[in-house]
Amino acid sequence: MIKEIDLHRCDLVKELFELQKASYLVEAKLINFFDIPPLKETMEALKGCGELFLGYFEDTKLVGALSYTIEGEELTICRMVVDPTHFRKGIAQRLLEEVEKKNKDLNVIKVSTGKDNPPAKKLYLKNGYRLVGDVEVVPGLFISNFKKTPSKK
Repeated sequence: MIKEIDLHRCDLVKELFELQKASYLVEAKLINFFDIPPLKETMEALKGCGELFLGYFEDTKLVGALSYTIEGEELTICRMVVDPTHFRKGIAQRLLEEVEKKNKDLNVIKVSTGKDNPPAKKLYLKNGYRLVGDVEVVPGLFISNFKKTPSKK
């Protein structure tokens, strides 16, 4: 089940905090860069990040989450995390579909991931995102930027 995550609920923030650490550690190993900001983030910073969160729950356990911001007609996906023990179950796909469905009137959706993160890049490409380009954000670390212009139905 997918539902919004209330960052005022300490129990959910703690689950989200642990989930993102586990998920981003896998990405850090893939891209060989361990200074990914969410890996260094405190629970207080997570609570105050200003992002909207969708959570994927199995029973009552949070096993996936997506966060985003909206500015004008543009949605930016900030985080996509899945519990590593639940990889390859379609959780990221369902979260992506849900955020798009909830925000179908927006003109642009943007997302970034590590250039050396094939599973994330494949997810975005198969869902109609186009690669805008790769940017070196710190020496030796490249981020792939994607953009989608949803069709209005």
